[in-house]
Amino acid sequence: MSHIEERIVNAGFQLPAHSVPAGLYQPAIRTGNLVFTSGQLPLRDGKLVEPGGKGKVNELTQTDAAAAAGTALLNALAAVKSLTGTLDVIEHIVRLTVYVASESYFTNQHLVANGASSLLADFFGEQGRHVRSAVGVAELPLDASVELELIVACNFPQAII
Repeated sequence: MSHIEERIVNAGFQLPAHSVPAGLYQPAIRTGNLVFTSGQLPLRDGKLVEPGGKGKVNELTQTDAAAAAGTALLNALAAVKSLTGTLDVIEHIVRLTVYVASESYFTNQHLVANGASSLLADFFGEQGRHVRSAVGVAELPLDASVELELIVACNFPQAII
């Protein structure tokens, strides 16, 4: 188990196996030292995990949506690991984008995104500090409350020639 995965477990979470894409795309792709993830939903074992129920977030489900953002983050990290083999090559979390299916009057998307940002700080420390966008949207796939994407910088070992 990698050092970062130990931190995840010690924080009371488990890194899932990476998900199978629901369409014609890759869960993660590498270009140079950056890894980009596709949008990740709060899925566990192929099923949507929404403690407060599926759909748009309002003030009553903000905390549940933040927890769902944490689940989606674990899926994004699993997608990175599926490409890199270990999370220990992550040098820095560069960008987090969180889409929140929101009622028109809901303006706390940033607090929902904190559900993922706080975990990145717990798991990666200073290397988990990132830039971020939290965006309210009308609908998300499978009627999920959140979807997120990561960009991470990695320190890949040099190939031996």
